[in-house]
Amino acid sequence: MFLQSEMGTQVAKPVIVISAVNLIEGGTLSILKDCLTYAATHLTDRYKVIALVHSSALFDLPAIDFIELPKAKRAWLNRLYYEFFHFSRLSRQLKPYLWLSLHDITPNVEATRRAVYCHNSSPFYNLPLSQALMDPTFFLFNRFYRYLYKINIKKNDFVIVQQRWLRREFEKLLKPRRVLVARPKVPEDWKDEKTDPLYPYKNGITRLIYPAFPRVFKNFEIIGEAVQHIRKRGIEDVEILITLSGQENQYARWLFKRFGLLKEIKFIGLQSRETIYHLYREVDAMIFPSKLETWGMPLTEFKVLDKPILAADLPYAHETIGQYHKVKFFNPDDPEGLSDLIIRLRQGELEYDRPVPETPEVDCTEGWGELFDLLLNPRIL
Repeated sequence: MFLQSEMGTQVAKPVIVISAVNLIEGGTLSILKDCLTYAATHLTDRYKVIALVHSSALFDLPAIDFIELPKAKRAWLNRLYYEFFHFSRLSRQLKPYLWLSLHDITPNVEATRRAVYCHNSSPFYNLPLSQALMDPTFFLFNRFYRYLYKINIKKNDFVIVQQRWLRREFEKLLKPRRVLVARPKVPEDWKDEKTDPLYPYKNGITRLIYPAFPRVFKNFEIIGEAVQHIRKRGIEDVEILITLSGQENQYARWLFKRFGLLKEIKFIGLQSRETIYHLYREVDAMIFPSKLETWGMPLTEFKVLDKPILAADLPYAHETIGQYHKVKFFNPDDPEGLSDLIIRLRQGELEYDRPVPETPEVDCTEGWGELFDLLLNPRIL
């Protein structure tokens, strides 16, 4: 792959390496796909783009050169070997202009520019003992990820996070050279698709959705407790769809055992991105009680429908919601207060919170185009 010089001779394209060997499912895979799609469409005319992935079968992007490293996902020792030893040798071979690591850890690499994208906000969560016992994997992330973040972090030209509150935490605890806030940009063309309903409308039923994987910080229990308060008041025309079956992990099994008999809560299991968009169009509102998010993508996705949102009164939610005019924030530890808001929504009496103007900040981008423009700009360091 070559560029044509002014003298008519061919010169090798500068190399961009996008490392993402650990991203194979869920929201992080969606981020990777969006990143590579942008790179394939807008960067490959000027750069040779190489993606380090678990499996190239996850993608249909012939303009990207893929290197498969399936062993990296099998064990943490494998992952650390690749990040700190194998990638060092690989970078000396590829001689990249930009090495962008999309999964939290800063590798030992040689590159003109180095950047790491940090998704995992678990070190900044105050984890109760009861939740630690229920989700030991998250407990390990919560306790040890800040030490993993520290390794090599000052060698990056850019550390990338999705929100300003997370930038402040990184600057305070880890003191990297430069932290960028890269806000996700969601396409809106899906909202007008015409499809048959998955859950046909029921007359008089107020239907809400909470799309999330069952992790302890997702705070599903407040929904069950709020429904119990609603039932005590003799109200039965509320239905809440939650995207878990009750079998995914210990937390999900505990939720199903505790709330599985409540007819107002529908355990619909994990759903594809396309099905979630389908369900967004059918429900009346979104409920989002999560206590920790790197961004909170469902909030961004749902806003395009101009429907009500009940969101946890936390910094991440305020930043993601932004200037949206149909949101009501609630205390994520107050199920009775949440039940009151659901009832007001059902009665058409919900009073929304007034949007707060955002204070402009430097080094904030939206979408992959703005982010790559900054990462690749030779005048910015």
